[in-house]
Amino acid sequence: MTLLALRFFTVLLPAVLLDLVLGDPRWLPHPVRWMGRMISALEPPLRRVFPKTPAGERAAGGALVLLMAVLFGGGSALLLRLFGGGSPWLAWGVEVWFSFQLLSARDLQVEAMAVYPPLKSGDLEGARAAVSRIVGRDTSVLDGSGVAKAAVETVAENTCDGVISPLIFLFLGGLPLGMAFKAVSTLDSMVGYRTPKYQYFGTAAAKLDDVLNFVPARLSGILMCLGAALLPGCSGRRAWRIFWRDRKNHASPNSAHSEAVCAGALGVQLAGDAQYFGTLVRKPTLGEPVRPVEPEDIPRANRLMYAAAILTLVLTAALRLACLALYWNFRPLI
Repeated sequence: MTLLALRFFTVLLPAVLLDLVLGDPRWLPHPVRWMGRMISALEPPLRRVFPKTPAGERAAGGALVLLMAVLFGGGSALLLRLFGGGSPWLAWGVEVWFSFQLLSARDLQVEAMAVYPPLKSGDLEGARAAVSRIVGRDTSVLDGSGVAKAAVETVAENTCDGVISPLIFLFLGGLPLGMAFKAVSTLDSMVGYRTPKYQYFGTAAAKLDDVLNFVPARLSGILMCLGAALLPGCSGRRAWRIFWRDRKNHASPNSAHSEAVCAGALGVQLAGDAQYFGTLVRKPTLGEPVRPVEPEDIPRANRLMYAAAILTLVLTAALRLACLALYWNFRPLI
């Protein structure tokens, strides 16, 4: 138990600090990019091996999920064991380094804030180009408020699966569990779509991602509500009301939780209908249009994301210390 508590303070906290300082330098090797290449390499042979039927495609997709979890979760456990046999300090460095690369708070902030300067200066085309790097919709039809809204939605939606969920899985199982979670999350982002190509093949990835994010999504919503109560320019009371009312306004069981909180905290309306390159996709709205979305909402959404991340760290640290205290109090009885 002592080792578990020390592991939290010596691995997870340094990983968070590294993420805040370094973000995601594109020149560094990154496990998520490795995961993407591995998924692309494994998909064609698995499709060839399994029957070309709905059941066969589901089985192929399930096999891909299992292979990715074993390769990256089991592989990282083996890597730590090998390095630990030679030097505990080297194993610690490896775990901290790869753990930080599973977090994306700084990168999310940087990409969203790239939209802010051109939007503030009135350069709508520049703002559209910047936001097109972080959303999958047609940005050429967006006005200034629509561009700001798209950036805010990206921060809000990714607060859970890019920040809070990795923190929770790293807390629960260290780098191996964090890697396994990230492999499933990457699979979902690549194959978990209801398109003709992935309708059956992506079922296992999409369903497992829903299961893994079920608790973190709800915890993210609650912690973001608390963060909204602590931050200037946000309303904790309204965040909680909109979270409770609109958190299920999405086809996914998890996606609307953090976005609904953000909408309520800022007093804006998010989601709703969107253009996807000539196709209008109708979606429910989240929040109430107390005022239009403005450029300043982008840094506000980032502050809300960081507040939720800090509160997650506080919560996990408190749990580690509580477990340590219980262990020492009841140790004579064990």
